Amino acid sequence: MTETVHETPGTAGRGSSRPARRRRRLIPHLIAGVLAAAIFLGVADLVSQLFGPASSPLVSLGSTIITLSPSWLQDFAISYFGSNNKLVLYLSMGVVGMILAALIGALARRSLRLAVGLFSAVAVLLLIVVLLRPESSPLDALPTLVGAGLGILSLLLLSGAATGLTRAAEAAQADRAGSAPLDRPADTRGAAATRPSTEDERAHSRRRFLGLAAAGTAIAAGSITFGRSVNALGREAGSAAARLVLPSPAVRAAAIPAGASVGVDGVPAFITPNNDFYRIDTALVVPELAPQDWTLRIHGLVEEEVTIDMDELLDLPLQEHHITLACVSNPVGGDLLGNATWLGYPIRELLARARPLSEADMVLSRSIDGWTASTPLEVLTDEDRACLLAVGMNGEPLPAQHGYPARMVVPGLYGYVSATKWVTELEVTRFDAETAYWTDRGWDAEGPILVASRIDVPRPLARVASGEELVVAGSAWAQHEGIEAVEVRLDDGDWEAVELGDEVSIDTWRQWRHAFADVDSGRHSVTVRAINAAGETQTDERRDPIPNAATGQHRIEFSVE
Repeated sequence: MTETVHETPGTAGRGSSRPARRRRRLIPHLIAGVLAAAIFLGVADLVSQLFGPASSPLVSLGSTIITLSPSWLQDFAISYFGSNNKLVLYLSMGVVGMILAALIGALARRSLRLAVGLFSAVAVLLLIVVLLRPESSPLDALPTLVGAGLGILSLLLLSGAATGLTRAAEAAQADRAGSAPLDRPADTRGAAATRPSTEDERAHSRRRFLGLAAAGTAIAAGSITFGRSVNALGREAGSAAARLVLPSPAVRAAAIPAGASVGVDGVPAFITPNNDFYRIDTALVVPELAPQDWTLRIHGLVEEEVTIDMDELLDLPLQEHHITLACVSNPVGGDLLGNATWLGYPIRELLARARPLSEADMVLSRSIDGWTASTPLEVLTDEDRACLLAVGMNGEPLPAQHGYPARMVVPGLYGYVSATKWVTELEVTRFDAETAYWTDRGWDAEGPILVASRIDVPRPLARVASGEELVVAGSAWAQHEGIEAVEVRLDDGDWEAVELGDEVSIDTWRQWRHAFADVDSGRHSVTVRAINAAGETQTDERRDPIPNAATGQHRIEFSVE
């Protein structure tokens, strides 16, 4: 027996296509939510240029995420993305934000009131984040309030237009199917008379939505683009207007002999150019601090509190020193270190003015953005160590991203316990009384730099021509101990001593080179280890950076062809 199916004209396939039509009709609402959020954040970012980076809700949210992130996540980001870790954070925030905004837009299709309420709740949360930043003031709330107001208005307008477009589409679909939608009375004049009016209504609704969407896109993109342009121009103008005129140093750095460089292509220059110097910090946006507004306060367990401004600092007899800085997150063989010529004033002399009390054993340094580092007091007061409150780098004022107008430079310690940028405060205290940003996350409290070395030439997986002498070269460092020797071995052979570049200072890295003759064709490896002046040999035990720096010997593989 054959079953006969009777279909109403225009209804064939409607069941199978209904989910697809629903998805298509949801798209305008998703777009409305995303555009409303983009207008909110774009306008807020633009207005924040009148107040400062901390007033931008996007910047404050990113900074708060960095502050609250567990140390393993931050170390993962630094290890895998290096100096691009902040870009990755911005992109991740953008993806998550778009998803949340789209969900709010979808909610607006069913309940505009609930959608506006959720949008407002997110805005309030961002406002709280802005106001809780250590560098914020009550006026910094204005960009978020202005942006949120325009964002909510945009959500209302765009969601209304999306709803009108959806209803018009449903009416047109119903007319084509020969029936009226449930919320629209049937037109007794017939389809011929009805279709033009519903199609015209649909076209009008489409034009209205597309017009509002185009305007919203222009406002969002224009606000973000113009805001970033104003920010860049402001930094450039501020840098030109407030650029420090550095005095000649009372103590000049030692001349760098030609022998400090081993002259092998591929080995970084002995002095790292400012633009190539690694940057690892928690500042999502570089703090803007003019020299005339900068002061350093020394307080805590001292006999006398001391405050110094930039004019007074520049009038002091400044010293110049070559010092290598290293990041504790540097993996074995990594490039998170650099060597520069720093100009500044000895921190021990500033501390001597304040006269620390006998029970003090630590100095908690604080940045303008609230970041802190805990440095042993005995290190900062060591007369044989060039611990500087630095204002210059490689003959120029500090670049903004490296701490302008003043920062700490301490040889022999990893940066997380010593190299505070944009420093404004030194609190003399005790390790058992205060903790710092990274020590709160379980890292070692004192952070001495370990003896380490790196192979720069050949590069990993390089192809080396056979029949030629194989030159291996790189750098080694053991700041404030000095490098005594470096050894390399080919494959699993014996360790061989290398040729060292001239030592400029125990606080800088040393370059090295070695040549292997008659290396057979095929795949090979080379390993390096360094020995410091105290006779300590770089260990071959592999260890992750957290909590006391990575250990192990750098080994690379290459092929001779």
